[in-house]
Amino acid sequence: MPHTPEAKAKTIARVRRIKGQAEALERAIEAGTECAPLLQQIVALRGAANGLMSEVMESYLQESFASQSPATHGCDPDEQDAKISEILKIVRRYFK
Repeated sequence: MPHTPEAKAKTIARVRRIKGQAEALERAIEAGTECAPLLQQIVALRGAANGLMSEVMESYLQESFASQSPATHGCDPDEQDAKISEILKIVRRYFK
């Protein structure tokens, strides 16, 4: 999770936007909105949740691997950074 006040505020703002999207979806359902616009809102909500998941996962990976010395993994710092970057690329692709 984000540990700096700025990162924490950014993450909370993102969660609040997702909450707003969920509330808008609920209102649309209650109003009897047609399926196509509902599906569009659901896709946007899922994308926002996946973006949040990706961000938290990235933070977790950085904390987990960066806190250990590269020697623990049998590689130099540049190689460790490259491995972290590769994992993050895979995670981002998965959540798209």
